Amino acid sequence: MTGKPPPPAGGLDADNTPPRQRGRPWPKGTSGNPTGPRTGSRNKATLALDALAAGEASDVLRAMVDRAKAGDVSAATLILARVWPARKGRPVELAFPPLRHAADLVTALAAVAEAMARGEVSPDEAHLIAGVLEVHRRSIETADLEQRLAVLETEQRQETRR
Repeated sequence: MTGKPPPPAGGLDADNTPPRQRGRPWPKGTSGNPTGPRTGSRNKATLALDALAAGEASDVLRAMVDRAKAGDVSAATLILARVWPARKGRPVELAFPPLRHAADLVTALAAVAEAMARGEVSPDEAHLIAGVLEVHRRSIETADLEQRLAVLETEQRQETRR
């Protein structure tokens, strides 16, 4: 009898188990299909469902319209949700001073806060407007920094020529 126990039923023990594959098993482009799916190809199940829906779509729509006319509120809601989707936002008019400098945005943000306080815009709308104003402030600052840098570079070139 040897000092080692018999191998497990599968035939592989810790000494002869191959290492586990980590990451991608093949280099990019050398899998079973190196070119990948054709551009525009679609799943076969989706194609089958689309074909089924194309033949029956008008009948299903007619049945839903009939149910909605008969007073089925869920059918009416479903139809209206598809025909007349919910708005993602609404136009908001706020009076701002000309926004040419970053300091001008303080007044604009105050106008947004006041409009929210009066109930003219919701807190969510005020937050979105403030985000737009912040992007505008950053663009003004970027343009100002670019202009200042150009002036400094010009002065630097002139000093090195002397």
